[in-house]
Amino acid sequence: MNDLAPLLVALPIFGSIMVFLAGLVRSESGWPIAVLASLAQLGAAGMIAIRAFGEQPVQYVVGGFTAPYGIELVIDGLSATMVVLIAVVALGVLGYARVAGPRSNSFYATYLLLVAGLTGMSITGDIFNMYVFLEITGLAAYALVASGRGGRSALAALKYLLVGTVGASLFLLGIGYAYVATGTLNMADLSQQLAVEGYTSTLVQASFGLLVAGLFVKVAVFPVHTWQPEAYAGAPDSVSAYISALVSTVAAYALMRIVLSVFTVDFLAANSFARTVLVVGAVVSIILGSVLAVTQTEIKRMLAYSSVSQFGLVVGAIAVANVSALTGAMIHLVGHAIMKGGLFLTTGLVANSTGDRTIDGYEGLAERSSIGAAVFGVLALAMVGVPPAVGFVGKWYIAVGAVEAEAWPLAVVILASTLLTLAYFIRIVERMYFREPAKPSEAVETAETEMAASVVADGHGTDAELAPVSTGMRATILAAAVLAIVLGLGAFEYGQLLEPTIERLLA
Repeated sequence: MNDLAPLLVALPIFGSIMVFLAGLVRSESGWPIAVLASLAQLGAAGMIAIRAFGEQPVQYVVGGFTAPYGIELVIDGLSATMVVLIAVVALGVLGYARVAGPRSNSFYATYLLLVAGLTGMSITGDIFNMYVFLEITGLAAYALVASGRGGRSALAALKYLLVGTVGASLFLLGIGYAYVATGTLNMADLSQQLAVEGYTSTLVQASFGLLVAGLFVKVAVFPVHTWQPEAYAGAPDSVSAYISALVSTVAAYALMRIVLSVFTVDFLAANSFARTVLVVGAVVSIILGSVLAVTQTEIKRMLAYSSVSQFGLVVGAIAVANVSALTGAMIHLVGHAIMKGGLFLTTGLVANSTGDRTIDGYEGLAERSSIGAAVFGVLALAMVGVPPAVGFVGKWYIAVGAVEAEAWPLAVVILASTLLTLAYFIRIVERMYFREPAKPSEAVETAETEMAASVVADGHGTDAELAPVSTGMRATILAAAVLAIVLGLGAFEYGQLLEPTIERLLA
């Protein structure tokens, strides 16, 4: 079973190479290969997750070199959740992208590299290896954002590249400081050596600050979130869905690992300022992310700012650092990936069928795209936290954790986040179901305005052009809506299953 661990990374890399080679023979032949690679990875992830939730994590040392000198892969309940989530979302987006596009072999090859990078970040037990996979993830994401037709995609990718490079550089500097302080890169060994060095050491504190700052950029915590709205809005719809579902999600998971596995709760106890930084980042992101989401007129930009707010909840849970809060953080990460990915895919389906990408363009959408309106409504209410959806359970656990820790300002903001989320989603639901569709003359004017204001490429053209809507696209968004409810119903049982892993993390 341990031998399956490296396959989680190797399978998408091998699939990427095969897609590239197939493209030399025939263009647009990569989709079936990408699907096979994703299915194989999902099977391996499922098999290893069964064991990872046991008393001990699954460990594998690459090349047979004993840790801490070898590169170690570690899969426990937390990382197993991430790899299964990555594989599920990757397969779902591929089903959507079969018709929605882009459909070139270079796209599928890069897509699988992104899957490999995210998986590697989730299971590595070596901090420098985490940086390597972080860079693979970043480079693949930049290329995918730029894969759309038109200047907006290229500009969004360039901004993403510049800001992302700063974040990765800060992370690498943090690794350097940690290595100077301890002489090791293995995360488990690093945790022990940092305790010996002393949590109030200037080197240790500087390492923590740099690592957290670098990951704040990747998570898109306010105010270092500026890459995210353009990257999400400027990318093709299938790319927007995947990076919104997983890139910041895995970065938030990496932040959890760095803070709690490497520096531990003892570091936070010894450095109150470090905890304060996390709390302030969380509160500011939750509030201002929501405020900025309310002010948007374009759906994808609104969803992007929504993610800034939602990941603030996870950062808050990491700051609280107790079992309830971290259980909620994991549930929220899984739920956000499904819900937000589904919302971006639904936005793409609606744009293909109606040409609408603005909030005002969604007036009367229930009459023009009943499936799109229904799925968007379900996922929006799930994001708000309406029971029994998974969005409710994650917020509930995080709020309980904040109350248990007596972090009252954070608890108030977490509870208020439901109203803040409602503020920017309810106006869309109201337009879809309680307003009449625009008159033909108004619809033409709206389409022209959208084309002038937002030229975003999908697989077929610009926003104002209509494109095919396939059965796979409909099935994918319906599956996201169903999963948002089903995961909510099973979230409490999952939380109980996760408790032993979190208790080991906090020990």
